[in-house]
Amino acid sequence: MNEHYFTAAPSSDAGERTVSLRADGRSYALRTARGVFSADRLDLGTQVLLDRGPRPPASGRLLDLGCGYGPIACVLAIRSPDAEVWAVDVNERARSLTERNAAALGLANVRVAAPDAVPGDLAFAAIYSNPPIHVGKPALHELLHTWLARLEPDGAAYLVVQRNLGADSLHRWLVSEGYACDRLASAKGYRVLGASLTG
Repeated sequence: MNEHYFTAAPSSDAGERTVSLRADGRSYALRTARGVFSADRLDLGTQVLLDRGPRPPASGRLLDLGCGYGPIACVLAIRSPDAEVWAVDVNERARSLTERNAAALGLANVRVAAPDAVPGDLAFAAIYSNPPIHVGKPALHELLHTWLARLEPDGAAYLVVQRNLGADSLHRWLVSEGYACDRLASAKGYRVLGASLTG
């Protein structure tokens, strides 16, 4: 039986491999493995977020929520070398891969952590996420409530969601919960949503 990528401690054989990531005209090789999100190739939604999402702030704390093996965290760290990028995932194999990928790229500004290991007083200038839709709506909504509450007052979260997996319903839910939310881009069946606190 296949393990979910949101399993905390995958027990399957890792079967490591290398996948290619392209951002800002450059290609990067990242290590991945079974038991993590989109282990065989860079997820199309992640690519859409990297290509079509807003550029990260030059400094401050940035969060890659559900980092997997680290493609978003690594690109954020490359684009904003003066920022502190937190890469957070429940999956310990994913966290290990992110640490290794960041180290291989010489990215000293990436901090990898389990969700409960992130200091409670940290706030983030921006959050980027290809959120785990398959955990189900209640768990997804709880996850987003928890982390969007940690945005700085003028911060924003950028989420990529497949249209046929509920991007528009998530947009409506965010608005109903009091967030300002806009559709920033649509490409290849995905929406990029921007959500912020309304004060």
